[in-house]
Amino acid sequence: MNLPDYYAAMRQAAFLQLGQGQAELDPLLHSAATDTRRGLTLLARPPAAVAAAIEAVLADFRQIEPDQYYYPVSDLHLTVLSIISCYSGFTLDLINPADYQQAVRRIVESAKPFTIRFAGLTASPGAIIVQGFMVDEGLSELRNQVRAFFRHSELQQSIDQRYSIQTAHATVARFTTPLRDPARLMEKIRQYEHCFFGDFEVQDLELVYNDWYQRAGNTVLLEKYSLG
Repeated sequence: MNLPDYYAAMRQAAFLQLGQGQAELDPLLHSAATDTRRGLTLLARPPAAVAAAIEAVLADFRQIEPDQYYYPVSDLHLTVLSIISCYSGFTLDLINPADYQQAVRRIVESAKPFTIRFAGLTASPGAIIVQGFMVDEGLSELRNQVRAFFRHSELQQSIDQRYSIQTAHATVARFTTPLRDPARLMEKIRQYEHCFFGDFEVQDLELVYNDWYQRAGNTVLLEKYSLG
């Protein structure tokens, strides 16, 4: 996949919709009491310096669209794979978490650290997204190893059932109310289209039980793994 072209096409398609006042609003983001969607995810966290650079840019967006939802530093993440995609009613007592912890432990035994570059912003009709690029093949190889293991496992999983993740992006804001000024928002996204947030080596992964938005308050860390 040519990621620069993919992100550019995403941005162009989103702008067509946003420019017509048709932002896709998330009606469940502020419905914590009734939103029971939960899942199981293998993820990585950007380091503090990269997260701070992202938050500095989001502060600029808050000035023009203060009513939208912006991810706090604690929730910023890169999804390696959604092992069980979030669905309503999923709870940890429906599985044996130790089986998944052991499975991921076996998978990552031979995995090496990999490098990700966060650079520039793109968008969807419902979100602002930091563009992520794979500097090496480590993330793709790890994802394929996880897919192969669970494909031949009897453990509950829904890998790739919604879509096959091939990027290294991070969603950093979601639209929850009509945009105050779509044109100004799009101009701001263009301003940061090539903003360099940083390169970072992923040395640790987390297996978490999470809600749809990876909010820290709803996240249970099952195990942390060191690569290499």
